[in-house]
Amino acid sequence: MKHFGKTHFFLLLFICIQIKAQDTLHLSLSETVQLAQQNSPEAIAARHTFRAAYWNWRSYRATLLPGITLSSDPLLNRSISSVTLPDGKDSYVRRDQLSIDMGITINQNILFTGGSLFIQSALERLDLLSENTISYKTSPVIIGYKQDLFGYNKLKWDKKIEPVRYTEAKKSLVETVELVAARVTYYFFQLATAQTNFEIASYNFANADTLYQFAQGRYNIGTITENEMLQLELNLLTEQTNLMNARIEVEDYNQVLRSYLGINDATFLKLTISDGIPSIVVPETQALSLAYMHNPEPETIKRKRIESESDLALAKSQRGFKAELYMQFGLTQKDQTLKQAYHDPLDQQLVSLGIRIPVLDWGVGKGKIKVALSNRDKVYTELEQQQIDFELNVLKIVRQFNIQAGKVILAKKTDDTAQRRCEVAHRLYLLGKSIILDLNASVAEKDRARRAYITALYNYWNLYYAIRSLTGYDFEKDRELTENFEQLIL
Repeated sequence: MKHFGKTHFFLLLFICIQIKAQDTLHLSLSETVQLAQQNSPEAIAARHTFRAAYWNWRSYRATLLPGITLSSDPLLNRSISSVTLPDGKDSYVRRDQLSIDMGITINQNILFTGGSLFIQSALERLDLLSENTISYKTSPVIIGYKQDLFGYNKLKWDKKIEPVRYTEAKKSLVETVELVAARVTYYFFQLATAQTNFEIASYNFANADTLYQFAQGRYNIGTITENEMLQLELNLLTEQTNLMNARIEVEDYNQVLRSYLGINDATFLKLTISDGIPSIVVPETQALSLAYMHNPEPETIKRKRIESESDLALAKSQRGFKAELYMQFGLTQKDQTLKQAYHDPLDQQLVSLGIRIPVLDWGVGKGKIKVALSNRDKVYTELEQQQIDFELNVLKIVRQFNIQAGKVILAKKTDDTAQRRCEVAHRLYLLGKSIILDLNASVAEKDRARRAYITALYNYWNLYYAIRSLTGYDFEKDRELTENFEQLIL
């Protein structure tokens, strides 16, 4: 029997030494959240997603600004080609020429019409190598305009959609950062529960070993039955198994949390659970108002509505009468010398109007409009339901949060009471005034109460970060949540 007790003592000592042998990092919940918001894969991905949205926004803004293009297409042609002579016959002639050109164009998209205005200046040089002659063609200035009449004005719809999309991206980043906090809170309390289970198992194992050693003496003098002695031995073996399982659980959840925090070494995380919680009551009307102000969901709903209208406008533009207008006015001249090619330029005009009228399309255009109209109505119905669900979710989370603080207080009182009852039951059993069943029941109640308290704390902090993600607001410090967007785009 003595060897049996020593074996269990050395088992507990070995497990404790194995834990302390690792480098230990002590973390509170707030410290864990800060690490996750900086280093977790989700947080890093969210920042990259925002950067992509920012540069898409910049690209859209650039389409509204003048663009300058420098172009050149040099051509060397030394070949034999077929040409048509004035009498209508074809003949093969040798071409031996070098053409060099360069042009600069300033282009400006017109938002309200969807057309494009451009100003261009160009110079061309033609070398006939076989005749050793050079000629120039100049276009000092050309002003032109092109417009798709009665068509789809993409610039106009982009002006409605893109600002909403960018605002949505900024709010999504703030929301995601808070969702990361909620996710790491889950991992934190997974490990916290595992560590609590290990502490419970260690405490119960030590007590079971003590009771077993104590009962041996009582059994030898006949004050307890063999059945009770066997029950104590069974309790000891059960707690030994619980201790080993708890150790494995701690290692597993340590690895999960380390991975999420971006800690690549074998550091052992020791979590500190604070009993204090913020004293916050969130008004439902304020939470709903802040959610509409800061959450990306309303922006998503707004964007999808506009996009459905845009799709309908596109379908309508593809049916019926279509026309394309192209106008170009400018100056041009040619000469054997570059200087004279710019002297006394001649004016040039080019106006083109392309018309397309579908005579018979068997209802294809009408069908596309009907599909787009049906899709728009479907989107509107889905978005109305999405908006209702959003409001109900905000109110549900707020109500649960406002109640959860009271649940934490009750769970704490239950934990303290169960702990004291177990201590009393342990003393009574040692004094012989209680039976082993009462002691086992008190131990089970103590363990359940402790785990219930940890669960109550997790539910509180999970709801706390859920409200922050929904409303984009820190009710504890009474301030709006935001990110350093300028720093992110550097």
